[in-house]
Amino acid sequence: MSANGLANILARRLILALCITSVLLTGCESARERKLLNSNPAAIYKVAHDRMESGDYKSAIKLMEALTARFPFTEQAKQSHIDLIYCYYKDGESESATDAADTFIRENPINPRVDYAYYVKGLVDFERTPNLFERWFHADLTKRPPVTARKSFESFRHVVQSFPKGLYAHDSLQRMIYLRNRLADYDVHVAQYYMQRGAYVGAAQRAAETIEQFDGAPETEQALKILIAANERLGLNDKAEQARQVYADNFSGKTPSLKAEKDRRWWWIF
Repeated sequence: MSANGLANILARRLILALCITSVLLTGCESARERKLLNSNPAAIYKVAHDRMESGDYKSAIKLMEALTARFPFTEQAKQSHIDLIYCYYKDGESESATDAADTFIRENPINPRVDYAYYVKGLVDFERTPNLFERWFHADLTKRPPVTARKSFESFRHVVQSFPKGLYAHDSLQRMIYLRNRLADYDVHVAQYYMQRGAYVGAAQRAAETIEQFDGAPETEQALKILIAANERLGLNDKAEQARQVYADNFSGKTPSLKAEKDRRWWWIF
């Protein structure tokens, strides 16, 4: 027999051995999974939690879903409901994460962990940051409609207002500030587009809404400039002068944001 023929035989035998080993291991794993699922809720949850902690989210999801289906009224099942929100989110299953969060909120409105459900909902809808490709080409994200920004803002606002001392309040507030600025940037871009097209009524309305709704955002300065210019084009000199006075009062020293009223929070305006 030639050397090549012998090598082919050995290669086939090796492949066969690997296949057999894979089948045996799969069978053993399946048997262990069945045995685990037929055990008690505490044992199932422990394994599921360990897999979640190690980053094996798909496996953790599978076990937690089985646990909540087989033992729905146990403490482990209740904990699994909140853990599933996290696992779905980390595994990239956005819709499942949102559905799980909504279900938890609906069924556990006074649960101490309900703030986490709102927080994850906010994270799922949070505007994505520029990726490497976009940074290379200097993509202007202010021109991209903030489709889910308002939904995300509302979820984070609920966390901040209802759980101001909770674990997620500070991060939620920081994300709200980003979203406020993101929404203001986009509205100013739209107002500028209207100005360029001669749609001065639309430009004035959009600029005024930006100033009213996004108090504190840096782009309110540009919104005031647009409001002044649009009213001048429309011959509304009194309104233009009022806007010019507001600009002078607030930006004479190039202060980057409008002065907030002392008796309200800026996020209450939505």
